[in-house]
Amino acid sequence: MPPVATPRVAAGVLFFDNEGRVLLVRPSYKNHWEIPGGYVEPGESPRAACQREVEEELGLTTPLGPMLVVDWAPAEHEGDKLLFIFDGGTLTAEQERAIHFKDGELTDWRYVAADSLEQHGPSRLTRRIRTAIVARHSGGPTYAEHGTAP
Repeated sequence: MPPVATPRVAAGVLFFDNEGRVLLVRPSYKNHWEIPGGYVEPGESPRAACQREVEEELGLTTPLGPMLVVDWAPAEHEGDKLLFIFDGGTLTAEQERAIHFKDGELTDWRYVAADSLEQHGPSRLTRRIRTAIVARHSGGPTYAEHGTAP
């Protein structure tokens, strides 16, 4: 039998404010900003992993909307990856006040306009977020490779 791919799978969420800016979080173990989310555990669906990570990282229990993007994004030192992004909708002021860092992985959060994403993270993440924003406005999920829809 030929070898088959065994990609790492991660899931994240885009939360927005009333101005359409995206919520980014600052992990304590990275030197750039990210979207809330993390790796999928064995036997866990990407949606369930995303909900778990949001609760663990931000202390929020909120339903997720539809999947916006699935991105095939291999990394040089990590191998094949499949990355899912879900729509978290617009956070209310009450939800924003409820954000607290339960597990110590995150140190800060902020909203960032789509045209300022490069200042906060690597280009592969910026491309993925922008592809997800387009998918959100077009009303359908998108397949991407390295953050860009083919």
